[in-house]
Amino acid sequence: EVQLVESGGGLVQPGGSLRLSCAASGFIFSSYDMSWVRQAPGKGPEWVSAINTGGGNIDYADSVKGRFTISRDNAKNTLYLQMNSLKPEDTALYYCARGREGDSDSWGQGTQVTVSS
Repeated sequence: EVQLVESGGGLVQPGGSLRLSCAASGFIFSSYDMSWVRQAPGKGPEWVSAINTGGGNIDYADSVKGRFTISRDNAKNTLYLQMNSLKPEDTALYYCARGREGDSDSWGQGTQVTVSS
């Protein structure tokens, strides 16, 4: 059974940083591209970032480019999202997803990120 468990969310002031983690199990993590997706209240999902199996092919949404960094540790079956210079508009439920936009088949339960003073 595919399991994706996100952690690291919380309440942070504007300009602050958070690091999200996603622990993967139940499949061969190193064989799949992985993504982070977020959904703010009342809005549809936004694909934030994606990374290929080896970590050499990375994409970011324009809204987070230069502020967020995706990475993965295939030895630890873990996906990360380092978020810096956080803005109130980054407030959302952040999901780890197996695959990329258009071909994703599993999401985690999500971790809440709230950016507020």
